[in-house]
Amino acid sequence: MTHPLPPGSTIGILGGGQLGRMSALAAAALGYRCHVFAPDDDSPGMQVAAARTVAAYTDRAALAAFAAAVDVVTFEFENVPAETLDAIAPLVPCRPGVAALRIGQDRIAEKRFLEQAGVPVGPWRAVHSLAELEAGIAELGLPAVLKTTRMGYDGRGQAVLRSPADAAEAFARLAPHPLILEAFIPFAKEVSAIAARGVDGQVVTFDAVENRHAHHILDLSFAPAPVPDQVALQARAHVAALAAALELVGVLALEMFLLPDGTLLANEMAPRPHNSGHWTMDACHHGQFELHIRAVAGLPLPEPGRHADSVMKNLVGPESYAAWPALAAAADVALHLYGKKDVRVGRKLGHATRLLPPGTLRDTAEVESLSPL
Repeated sequence: MTHPLPPGSTIGILGGGQLGRMSALAAAALGYRCHVFAPDDDSPGMQVAAARTVAAYTDRAALAAFAAAVDVVTFEFENVPAETLDAIAPLVPCRPGVAALRIGQDRIAEKRFLEQAGVPVGPWRAVHSLAELEAGIAELGLPAVLKTTRMGYDGRGQAVLRSPADAAEAFARLAPHPLILEAFIPFAKEVSAIAARGVDGQVVTFDAVENRHAHHILDLSFAPAPVPDQVALQARAHVAALAAALELVGVLALEMFLLPDGTLLANEMAPRPHNSGHWTMDACHHGQFELHIRAVAGLPLPEPGRHADSVMKNLVGPESYAAWPALAAAADVALHLYGKKDVRVGRKLGHATRLLPPGTLRDTAEVESLSPL
């Protein structure tokens, strides 16, 4: 497919979470239908999709029928099995693509690719055995972070090692092996940036943001990040270089550590729309979900055009989610709820973005006092 998809075409989305939901809403605004494939029949994405397939990601017959019913396929989270895309890629275009998915699923492959793309990372070691872990601790020092290479997110699948005595228990508890050991980075801030890359190789980037976490889950994103201009430009350059190296078609997020001396070290990438980019839906003329759909559909990619500063707050069950009625009444807050029925501890149920006059974050000394809540 070399020409843009015409309105009325169907975009297949693997995964039914909130990222799929917001992608489907963005697609509808551009005249496209979305067909969501996921194992859960009442997932947030399926609630707004034009069509749905409820099946396991390993169901070859369901995947073949899904591929026949859509014009292009994308995914909304990187833990869709790579074998799923292998099964449908011969039948229908898949974007961002199998290579980006495989790299994004494996932290060792990810670190190696980042290095090959010229994006700096902190010291790390692959860990296949307890002996390799002990050797890695000797080389990298303590504290250090031991992580699973797959399926870890929001703080899951990792352990902070503070003494050599922590090694054996953590190695035995974390699975599957191999694992990855990362040097503990004494960073000043976490910064992320998002790029969108089109079929023709065009790349556009959003302003870098500062992220703050609570209980290992993203809590607040400040856009633009209150950092020196050269740091913000470097963050955008890193994610653009990575998108080009991956030959990605779609949206890519890159999380980075900002060191006290101004150095940026890549932490993790996500070849899809990202929680730290939700602010773009309301503070930019073209948000991350729109640009993802544009790229997947082969449309041109306009510059995002940020028109406001913003603070994005995740609404996590049950405490911060309880504030949604007050947020719905606030004139300067855009509220997005994901349609999830169960209000569980630690579950992302929505987000709210407070819009601020341009220049607010640069000129405000007490950034911590700004929040939608």
